Amino acid sequence: MIPLTLAEVAEAVAGSLTGPWPAGADPSTTVTGSVEFDSRQVGPGGLFVAFPGEKVDGHDYAAAAYAAGAVAVLGTRAVPEVPMILVDDALTAMAALARAVVDRLPELTIVGLTGSSGKTTTKDMIAQLLAELGPTIAPAGSFNNELGHPYTVLKAGVDTRYLVLELGARGLGHVRHLCQVAPPRIGVVLNVGVAHLGEFGSVEAIAQAKGELVEALPETGLAVLNADDPAVAAMASRTRARVLFVGEAPSADLRAVDVRLDQRGRASYTLVAPDGDVPVTLGVSGRHQVGNTLAAAAVAREAGMRSSTLADALGRLRLVSTRRMDVFDRADDVTVIDDSYNANPASTAAALRALTAMARGRRAIAVLGYMAELGGYERAGHEEVGRLAAELGVDLLIVVGTPAAPILDGAAAVASWGGKSVQVTEQEEAVALLRGELRPGDVVLVKGSRYRTWVVADALREAAGAA
Repeated sequence: MIPLTLAEVAEAVAGSLTGPWPAGADPSTTVTGSVEFDSRQVGPGGLFVAFPGEKVDGHDYAAAAYAAGAVAVLGTRAVPEVPMILVDDALTAMAALARAVVDRLPELTIVGLTGSSGKTTTKDMIAQLLAELGPTIAPAGSFNNELGHPYTVLKAGVDTRYLVLELGARGLGHVRHLCQVAPPRIGVVLNVGVAHLGEFGSVEAIAQAKGELVEALPETGLAVLNADDPAVAAMASRTRARVLFVGEAPSADLRAVDVRLDQRGRASYTLVAPDGDVPVTLGVSGRHQVGNTLAAAAVAREAGMRSSTLADALGRLRLVSTRRMDVFDRADDVTVIDDSYNANPASTAAALRALTAMARGRRAIAVLGYMAELGGYERAGHEEVGRLAAELGVDLLIVVGTPAAPILDGAAAVASWGGKSVQVTEQEEAVALLRGELRPGDVVLVKGSRYRTWVVADALREAAGAA
């Protein structure tokens, strides 16, 4: 965080100073370290944020944070012998502090990114490209909620030039709130799907929520929209900013043509841009990465990267966040695609296409778990995934957990499918089944919604070692 005195912090969060100094915390003391809500991460000069909780109360760790070097604690109740900034709500105060920091960094370019799937991977790609142009901050993983958003913003310092933020939402108004905490100048919308349909109620509501990002952009800003998704393309009418369409559609301003995949499922394409066409060869697997890299390329170009430089930079992109299309080879010649972090119908469809593209003459095995938060679309969404697996020719379909059983029904509905399907109850059963089924040359996809699906991927990694 930028250096701020406790007086400046208190003013920003509408808090009051208390503590062991003669009449409370010393207002001239300066926060020179990071802002942390985990006392174990606090270092000298830092500020510790204490969140109250039923099971774990951050105030119980305030003294330890102070002893570790924190200059003060931001919290909702006083702790004896600890300099405090008292507020009514710590999360609201953290957001206010983040906005105060942003307002003091006029040279900072904020990039906001949202969509139903692919956010974290694309966020990582944008951050990698921008890092070649200047100091860049981005959240780890998918830390994209009311806590992760301001926490990431507060990592920005006086030298930071680019702040890349992933914006998640569980309802209308959430994206708008995050944009108020850190107003973006560049906004990227990847897609509108059925992820979180159970919370939103309809795809139309999801589109309305995602579009709050482009509504927040200034006239001098840029909206990067997916031309291949009609719901996203329609958001052009909701923004004051310039609009740049990306995709494979002929109408896209930044377009990919002649897409090809190698044996590893890595795409090559020609990037068609206003200043000339350039060949691109990606180092990450999955055809869906074409759209992700186009979005990242649009942001990098807006920041000043030339197409000739951009092509090489896109080829250097690597996966940063874990369990997202992480492809590894075992010593026994089995290839595993660990995409077990999360799942929805769109992301699972993309992963299945990557699996079968990589297999090409080898056996394709899919281990699929439950896809959460689909609401009334739950059964249809799982059946849809099962049908696609069968249509793509997956040889062995292992479905983990009773809630995911409709995947089997979807696969069985494809009369021409000659593959095999198995239902198991627990991840460990899937691991045991794979031990008896796997043979050299197989390609295995592991995908599911955070229901310990990674147990299967980890077991496959450990069983025979990764090459």
